[in-house]
Amino acid sequence: MACGWNGSQVNFVYLSPHFPPNYHDFIRGLHEIGVRVLGIGETPYAELGSPLQGWLHEYYRVDSLQDYDQVYRAFGHFISKHGRIDRVDSNSEFWMGADARLRTDFNIAGYHTGDIERFTRKSVMKQIYQEAGVPVARGALASDRKAALALGKKAGYPLVAKPDHGVGAAATYRLENEEQLKQFLDRPLEVEYFLEEYLSGQLVTYDGLANQEAEPVFVASHLFNTGIMEVVNERADLFYWSAREIPADLDELGRKVLKAFNVRKRFFHLEFFRTSQGLRALEANLRAPGALTTNMMCYANDLDIFRTWAEVVCDQRTVVDYSRPYHVGYYGRWDDRDYALDLEEIKRRFAPEFVLHRVNEEIFRKATGDQVYVLRSPGMERLEEARQAIFSLK
Repeated sequence: MACGWNGSQVNFVYLSPHFPPNYHDFIRGLHEIGVRVLGIGETPYAELGSPLQGWLHEYYRVDSLQDYDQVYRAFGHFISKHGRIDRVDSNSEFWMGADARLRTDFNIAGYHTGDIERFTRKSVMKQIYQEAGVPVARGALASDRKAALALGKKAGYPLVAKPDHGVGAAATYRLENEEQLKQFLDRPLEVEYFLEEYLSGQLVTYDGLANQEAEPVFVASHLFNTGIMEVVNERADLFYWSAREIPADLDELGRKVLKAFNVRKRFFHLEFFRTSQGLRALEANLRAPGALTTNMMCYANDLDIFRTWAEVVCDQRTVVDYSRPYHVGYYGRWDDRDYALDLEEIKRRFAPEFVLHRVNEEIFRKATGDQVYVLRSPGMERLEEARQAIFSLK
């Protein structure tokens, strides 16, 4: 039995335990260390499948997780039956607001409603970065026309326009000149947009788990061959891979960001651009990385990151032993392209490196490809050879 802070059984409410499917392992991790996992979701219990059903102590189905009244009632039911709730999470950016609201309403440790704006609005993130001395890409809110036009004159073009509060690169635009900027500013916008200077360089992440002191106990970094905006808008093939060594400048800035955002006992996924002038911070995503990145962490380290997360969050682990023996590559392809190699040929040619193949869920395909192949190798040469072969057309 996992003991809580008052010596009793740990009660952990997990929102949307059924989706995405690769996050089922978070439930497994909690279950394996003896936590009582109480799930709230939209999928009928019979459709959860036997592994997930077995890992959940109890499941409460609601018509919609976006209906907070239903979620609140489900939470109340769990409290009346099992006592105080110790933790609540979803590891999903989409449900962070609901997670925080529940913590606020039921006085549970972690980010509360008043904290959410700090890491869900890009304009607010910029201010926190700057206060912490972290270099950033220059930006301005589109609603401030004077500041937006001044940004174009000062930073030059192109500019990137993206929702101030948004997930991934959805509804993101590249503005090539002042005329396009003025046309964009003249449009009726349904949501607030944030304008940012376009950075030339490579997208690099600082990912991992933080402890109670807002210090990293596990760190990974991933490098991208193209920006997610290009994947979404131009349907570029997506290749990104894990580093075996963490550059000192990235580690220094990453640690500053964790302190600035007070990241405690949770995942982090920090985005930077490495430019000719050095690193520039983009966004702070204080949740598990998307796509199959959490799974890639497992393959890169021969480590069960899902159980490790559960142990860190529930105070059963303060040190993580890992060594990054492998680079792990993600290859995202599109169904309507005539690639030279099919799945069986990829598995045959790269048998020692091949880890898995998966068809992405529809909601994630626009930013990560229709189908994904994951390979690992101690050296990058083999992963680069695989990149050229997997993306080659007939």
